[in-house]
Amino acid sequence: MKKIGMVSLGCPKNTVDSERVLGDLVSSGYSLTPDEKDAEVIIVNTCGFIDSAKKESIDTILEMARHKTEGKCKQLIVTGCLAERYSQELLDEIPEIDHLLGVGQYPQLKNIIENADPFSKNHVATPAEYYESYTDRLLTTAFYTAYLKISEGCSNRCAFCIIPKMRGPLRSRSPESILAEAEHLARKGVKELNLISQDTTMYGFDLGMKNGLVRLLGEMAKVEGLEWIRLLYCYPTFLSSEMIEFIASEPKVCRYIDVPLQHTHDDLLKSMKRQETEGGVRKMLDEVRLKIPDVALRTTFITGFPGETEKHFQHMVRFLCEMEFDHVGIFTYSDEEGTTAFDYPNRVPQKVKEERRDILMEFQKEIALKKNQARVGKVELVLVEGFDPQENYLMTGRLTSQAPDIDGQVILEKCTAEPGEIISVRINQAADYDLVAEPVSAEVSL
Repeated sequence: MKKIGMVSLGCPKNTVDSERVLGDLVSSGYSLTPDEKDAEVIIVNTCGFIDSAKKESIDTILEMARHKTEGKCKQLIVTGCLAERYSQELLDEIPEIDHLLGVGQYPQLKNIIENADPFSKNHVATPAEYYESYTDRLLTTAFYTAYLKISEGCSNRCAFCIIPKMRGPLRSRSPESILAEAEHLARKGVKELNLISQDTTMYGFDLGMKNGLVRLLGEMAKVEGLEWIRLLYCYPTFLSSEMIEFIASEPKVCRYIDVPLQHTHDDLLKSMKRQETEGGVRKMLDEVRLKIPDVALRTTFITGFPGETEKHFQHMVRFLCEMEFDHVGIFTYSDEEGTTAFDYPNRVPQKVKEERRDILMEFQKEIALKKNQARVGKVELVLVEGFDPQENYLMTGRLTSQAPDIDGQVILEKCTAEPGEIISVRINQAADYDLVAEPVSAEVSL
């Protein structure tokens, strides 16, 4: 069988797609190689969300294309969001590409590798297919942690976002398939599940489920072996009181909510076609903090959206400083063809976008340090991850308040625990985004 190499780019949702494809190929007898020079088939699973992601995807395709002449590669296959958006343009500009598949053709990969007509390269327009089961995933994360995608697509129509056009409307997976996957992952040693989708809080809406996410989490919390369940990508409008109360009451659900706000001023929220208002957001955040006092809140903001004035920006600065989120990501507005905002007037210069982003991040840096300093002296649970790549004599881990890859970490001194263990540590030092701690007891089970 052919030897497969794969490069996966973009968000955790793309990671899950790549893992499912790899599992499908391995179960069919293909072997994998981490070295693209040895691969007979190279698959690039692309991201096409914003300009920087598109550039990274194109650069990677071009880099992999060199292996058609310098390596063993016989087939270069491009999949994912960029292929979905720009299939013909990619084929016209990069003739080394043998096949293009969008976000709805992943299950067709096996057949294309073996049987596809070499003169039929563009498969994006073929009928969409989706995996019914995800238990064949080949995890690319550490053995103790995994992302679990509970739905596909999005039915919101934010003016800046192309996702609904690329991935279609919300399609929730069945609770049965999600629970089967969670149980399968737990049996393989996964202790931490990070729930992802385009809009996690809308889970089950299309299935006619009331409080679908609450019901799903209630069943997931019963899965033996799972200890931490974390919610990412929660749309603020649909973060209900029932959901907040469930997070407060269920020990296995991390006191962590990722709730992207994008902006804070009502003028901009309306222009962005967001469903919330500043008042509604404040009310939601007040309720969350009242019912979950130790909650860690993460959000994202966009600077330089068309029409954003200095007044609008200063409003966001004041809101950020007042709300004191635990984690914040700031993105400069990226102009995306096909979105409503693409035709908006009153453009903000790129330099101003970047200056505003940097100002927000400086304020957030102070907030993050203040919050970390408040943890010094406290004893908390940490999921041990292993040795630090830069300082290989130190181990690292994460609190329940720290999601993988996007938040800070805990540097563990005098630690002999194994990766995947959850232990009690005392926080001794605080930096801007990271903490330093040492163990105080043996492994603790939640």
